[in-house]
Amino acid sequence: MIRRVSVLALAIPLAASCAVAAPELTSGVTALPEQAWSAPPIDATFDYQIGGDYPLPDGVDVVSRDWYAGESPDGAYGICYVNAFQTQSDDGGLDRPDAQSNWPAHLVLSELGDDPNWGGEYLVDISTPEKQADAIEYLRPMIETCATKGFSAVEYDNLDSWIRFDGTPLEGQVPFGEEEAVEFATLLTEVAHSLELASAQKNTVELPAEVSREQIGFDFAIAESCGRWQECQDYRAVYGDHLIAIEYERQYFDATCAEVGDSVSVVLRNVAVSRPGTPGYQYDAC
Repeated sequence: MIRRVSVLALAIPLAASCAVAAPELTSGVTALPEQAWSAPPIDATFDYQIGGDYPLPDGVDVVSRDWYAGESPDGAYGICYVNAFQTQSDDGGLDRPDAQSNWPAHLVLSELGDDPNWGGEYLVDISTPEKQADAIEYLRPMIETCATKGFSAVEYDNLDSWIRFDGTPLEGQVPFGEEEAVEFATLLTEVAHSLELASAQKNTVELPAEVSREQIGFDFAIAESCGRWQECQDYRAVYGDHLIAIEYERQYFDATCAEVGDSVSVVLRNVAVSRPGTPGYQYDAC
């Protein structure tokens, strides 16, 4: 989901080798004897198709698609989108398992109302270890679908859901914070790795390297508007060139290409990530 606010980054350098040992697991899945997953190729041409599949533009090597409606691409590295920290909305005419009304009621923070900037999406309650475990078990079949379809990685959206109501009258009412989000992200990454899927950090630049890389075990980063908020170098301090940067305005795309486009994947999309031929569609890459 598109970044909503700029945050002050903690840039902590770390060698960003992708050949890391599989972390000790805490969620009951079996550790693999060797790392069986890999991050996307560095500086590959990327497209963001979570709003619906369409034929890959010429030269695209990496694409992200929705776990439910999307298919793993032929001849390209596929990233599987899962909205793990919030529900999907109930609209669209699809009876998705991750839609708000299909989530177990005790895991949906319905009393807060929906996301003030992304209507129809509600926060998943990860405030206790028990609720985290329940949420993992509900999400597990979705992540397994990613693997079954042949995707190579998964991106878990809305990692920063604990700040979703900051700046609103409900600020401070979210019953969990960064600590619980990190715990939940660690469990999610363990599930991904157990299925031989790489795991992407989605936004949330303020997480230091010892948390995002070492504790959680993320393999690469997908950053929305890092050029706009001047955060791309902060992600690179943690992940090196294992970064995919998504911009939604031409001026920031051009600036991001000039800054880091020779080293990392940069793409221009519209906020609705719509298909070609639909209103607002835009795509460019460098």
